[in-house]
Amino acid sequence: MRSLKAEPRYLQQAGQRRVTIRSRSNGGRRDPAPSRLAFRLQRLWLTPFVRAFTRIGVPVFVVTLALGLWLGDEGRRADAMAKLEDIKLSIQNRPEFRVSTLTVEGASPEVEQAVRAMLPVQLPASRFAIDLVAYHDTIARLDAVKDVSLIVRTGGALDIKVTEREPVILWRTPSGIEMLDEIGHRTASLTRRDARPDLPLIAGEGADAAVPEALQILAAAKPILPRARGLVRMGERRWDLVLDRDQRILLPEENPVQAVERVLALDAAEDLLNRDFTRLDMRNADRPTIRLSAPALAQYQAISAGALNSVKVSQ
Repeated sequence: MRSLKAEPRYLQQAGQRRVTIRSRSNGGRRDPAPSRLAFRLQRLWLTPFVRAFTRIGVPVFVVTLALGLWLGDEGRRADAMAKLEDIKLSIQNRPEFRVSTLTVEGASPEVEQAVRAMLPVQLPASRFAIDLVAYHDTIARLDAVKDVSLIVRTGGALDIKVTEREPVILWRTPSGIEMLDEIGHRTASLTRRDARPDLPLIAGEGADAAVPEALQILAAAKPILPRARGLVRMGERRWDLVLDRDQRILLPEENPVQAVERVLALDAAEDLLNRDFTRLDMRNADRPTIRLSAPALAQYQAISAGALNSVKVSQ
């Protein structure tokens, strides 16, 4: 009896024929499907980061490594720096970058001479050899200079426009006389007071810090300026207006201009400033005080004593 698991003969022959046909149709070639490693490499290549690193990062790394190795030699590095410096100098010394002339506008002869002396190079020179920022700052530090501008024009001309400070008042100090502008900034020094008789005079410690107030007081005292010797700063708090004939008006710490206007009103009404006094104290607005000179005080006492005796006699 034949086993049930045994295949019929004709089926075994058919299976052999199918295997033979498949092997013939394949022609003995490899399976075209990629291997697992090739598949993973292809997927990795499709990643944007890997593609960018391969196309850009790797060449940059190679070039950098080559430069590092080449510049690692001190002699080659020095030669490269020397060649770069020569190229830089050849460009900077071209005629179109050359400065040949220097013009200074708006400056007095003394300031113009100082500005020209401060130029760090001798002309003609390359504009790259002139540090314009440092040159500007050096000129701006001059006491007489309020503002300055520098312009390099086509054709090799360096134009400097200077705005000077205008002195409006003189400040007497232990070391000499200084000219100040409207905000109290020093402009220059004087050796003699009569060199600028047109400018008023102030004195005292800290007077330069209160120049705007001093100018207001002098403007209010314009009717008596021919008699004014100047203003003296007292205790860095207030002013004394000094007149000729050794007379002095003591102004308050607050509202000194109003005190001056009141003095002018009293002078217009009672001819106050022509009297023989040494001090007119206006620090107390409710009670001005006057101090007579010695001769005037003696005369006043004599008149008062005579008047008192006449009263006693009449009694």
